[in-house]
Amino acid sequence: MKSVTSHKTNKLHIKKGDKVVVISGSSKNLNEVREVKEVFPKKYRAIVSGANIAKKHTKPTAENPGAINEIEMPIHISNLMLVDPKSGEPTRIGRKSEGGKSVRYSKKSGEIIK
Repeated sequence: MKSVTSHKTNKLHIKKGDKVVVISGSSKNLNEVREVKEVFPKKYRAIVSGANIAKKHTKPTAENPGAINEIEMPIHISNLMLVDPKSGEPTRIGRKSEGGKSVRYSKKSGEIIK
């Protein structure tokens, strides 16, 4: 995978700690709200709790018996949709200037997302 994307900007609509819904892929469940653990702006991906689970095999060592662990892999940002803080439904976001700062707001309810 390339480290630099062809996207014109690294400004994302999702931040760490946001509540999101996975709208596409094997982890798709529109009723399940998940939390973003980490965001990778250059790769345009994010790690979401409980989404895109993969199995990782660890070799046995003297201290550690071998195991098969389940880890969360990064998922593309386009497969995620932010949850509206007012209604709890998936929504698109917009940006507006408020007090000299750019803030995100919900397109459904117009409420500012913190």
